[in-house]
Amino acid sequence: MSGPQTPSAVAGPAPLRRRIVVRGVVQGVGFRPYLYGLATELALAGHVTNTAEGVVVEVEGAASAVARFCDRIAAQAPPLARVESVEHREMPAVGDGTPFTILASRGGGPARTLVSPDSATCADCLTELADPADRRHRHPFVNCTHCGPRFTIVTGVPYDRAATTMAGFPMCPDCAREYADPADRRFHAQPVACPACGPRLRLIAGPRPRLAAGDGADPVGAARALLARGAILAVKGLGGYHLACDATNRTAVALLRRRKARGDKPFAVMARTADDVRHLVRLSAEERRLLEDAARPVVLVRRLPDPSGEPRPAEEVAPGSPDLGLMLPYTPLHHLLLGLPGDPDGPRLLVMTSGNVSGEPIVTDDTEALQRLAHLADAWLTHDRPIHVPCDDSVVRVCDGQPLVIRRSRGYAPLPLPLPLPVRPALAVGGDLKNTFCLGSGRRAWLSAHIGDMDDVSTQRVFERAAAQLESITGVRPETLVSDRHPGYRSAHWADRNAADRPVTRVQHHHAHIAAAMAEHGLDGTRPVIGVAFDGTGHGDDGAVWGGEFLLADYDRYVRFGHLAYVPLPGGDAAVRRPYRMALAHLWAAGLAWSGDLPCAAACPSDELRLLAQQLERDVNCVPTSSMGRLFDAVSSLAGVCHRAGYEAQAAVELEGAALHAPAGDTETYVFALRTAREGGAGAVRADPAPVLAAIVDDLRAGIAPPLIAARFHRAVAALVRAMCGRARERRGLDTVALTGGVFANTLLSSACAAGLREEGFTVLRHHLVPPNDGGLALGQLMVAARTTAVAPAPAD
Repeated sequence: MSGPQTPSAVAGPAPLRRRIVVRGVVQGVGFRPYLYGLATELALAGHVTNTAEGVVVEVEGAASAVARFCDRIAAQAPPLARVESVEHREMPAVGDGTPFTILASRGGGPARTLVSPDSATCADCLTELADPADRRHRHPFVNCTHCGPRFTIVTGVPYDRAATTMAGFPMCPDCAREYADPADRRFHAQPVACPACGPRLRLIAGPRPRLAAGDGADPVGAARALLARGAILAVKGLGGYHLACDATNRTAVALLRRRKARGDKPFAVMARTADDVRHLVRLSAEERRLLEDAARPVVLVRRLPDPSGEPRPAEEVAPGSPDLGLMLPYTPLHHLLLGLPGDPDGPRLLVMTSGNVSGEPIVTDDTEALQRLAHLADAWLTHDRPIHVPCDDSVVRVCDGQPLVIRRSRGYAPLPLPLPLPVRPALAVGGDLKNTFCLGSGRRAWLSAHIGDMDDVSTQRVFERAAAQLESITGVRPETLVSDRHPGYRSAHWADRNAADRPVTRVQHHHAHIAAAMAEHGLDGTRPVIGVAFDGTGHGDDGAVWGGEFLLADYDRYVRFGHLAYVPLPGGDAAVRRPYRMALAHLWAAGLAWSGDLPCAAACPSDELRLLAQQLERDVNCVPTSSMGRLFDAVSSLAGVCHRAGYEAQAAVELEGAALHAPAGDTETYVFALRTAREGGAGAVRADPAPVLAAIVDDLRAGIAPPLIAARFHRAVAALVRAMCGRARERRGLDTVALTGGVFANTLLSSACAAGLREEGFTVLRHHLVPPNDGGLALGQLMVAARTTAVAPAPAD
């Protein structure tokens, strides 16, 4: 017979207690109820709470159960959660046997948690929206922890209802019960609401009697009826107002374009499902995935030829563009506007464009919407939930099967990007076009949502408010500011005015573009890359307008290995708006006559032609430029594709579209002349486009059609990139190429350049997460100026 058992033998192994800090997007996404369910399943005691540094958990129980709990934290996280790190340490066991609980959030301390982007309405909420038996049937603000507004309503951290614009909507007993129940998917869903206690929708009629809004009993039904009759509606969304109309109604679309003074800039179109647009575009699997993603960006997709009798957008939606910008509904209100099953017929395709006056930021304030959009909208479909920070729609396209972000905003901001090297706390203010700014600290960089063009005072005010909000929710307090070297940039002036006693570092424009590509791909900068930076404009070290650059660069310095040969930029912005001026300047620089049979010469009024000739001969207001963007403009006009640009890069967009229609069998190309500035080939290589232009003139006179000319020019630029990078490898032994700058939003060019470089054995870096245009500039500025190991950059030679 065995002796008496000891107390420890009876009690079993001692319990283990562990404190865990989970960082990332872990607040407002159902993370605490997820951990509650996990701890309860494993019979663990303890508690979980939100804090400024993340989700803090203490669990106690059998060591094996605690280990399983830790292993599953990130592996089975809720759909909107993004776990960056899980840190844990052992603690003395308490042993009180109390069940696992969820504690109230704790404030204080530096903000280290991440705020989730706004997210499209989830499938469960859509089911409730369409279910007549559900109490949220047709509720325009249905949401849960898996979907709905986040970034645009957050006023502070920790992310709790009191720190959002939902603070002014007390919950009804039913919503409060869901909010407090860890087993409910609305547990601590901060925007939770229902028809009894949530925001209220209303339709405000404009002054036009024929478009009367109805009795107001059903604002959405009345709004759909207005859209069906050709009205233009201002619709309040997650990050601002949209202007909406029936995309198939030519009169309505043309009226919207005229009222907004939008020129020919394409509109985006919203459809109910991806299947509703398959007859309009060549929709790949990746493009469909992006359309249906929770971020719900606008996806630029190649258009199909005129399809069957299915509804299609009016030609005025995207005149001259090879692409159609498509998006799917991302709020319950959008779904209601497009109609639920059983609803009366209404528009199946809606134009959805930013609610603003051209050049101004998107409108978010209700009073401002009634004033600033009064001459644009026939009625306003609005609500009383405030928008704390503007957030325009994101825009992406697919290049060689991978996403290419053109505008990173709603659905992506404010998720941070990981950095390959640590940075000091800094604010990089970006450029003046397509502005975004970037906050960085340690190994994280937060790119702002799209701000816009900084030439407008109201945009500068939006910039300031957005910077303050992002500093608030990230806890980053910039010790230095970073700006572009351009002496006239308003963003740089803002940095100077707001620096106080902090240093301001200026970074060369194209160096920043290349650094952004390097950072996105995780390069540590120990080895330079060949940076091909093609865009419209950037301030050069010699005072010229750069934009066709081949730089050998790391984060610390760059050398200008090569560039497009300089040509005069006559009249600055006038040449940008009138591509025929750029074509004539290029012909003049190449020594080619302005014959009347050339489309660009024919497009230029005779008086202007005489003045332009004098301007070029006397070198009056003619800054030299090496811009590839301006060369695309020039060729577009020379080929007869586009002579006047109503929006940025229109001539280049239409030239790309023309190239897509070239016969498949043609393989001819034009050739740039490569010249060096010094004897022996030691200086920067100049790529002279004169032979290209001469060949285009010959083709025009031989009757070659514009699509063939456009295709041959694209091949010529790709061949130039291949040749210049080959020379750089021969001289410097470098084998990694970064393709960056706004010109590389052209997927035809990007794909051709990447394919040619890979055939030569190069590693090719292209943008996927941040825009190649100036929307990604601030990330590169941050990496050049704010690294903890940075040294002063050497001047370019």
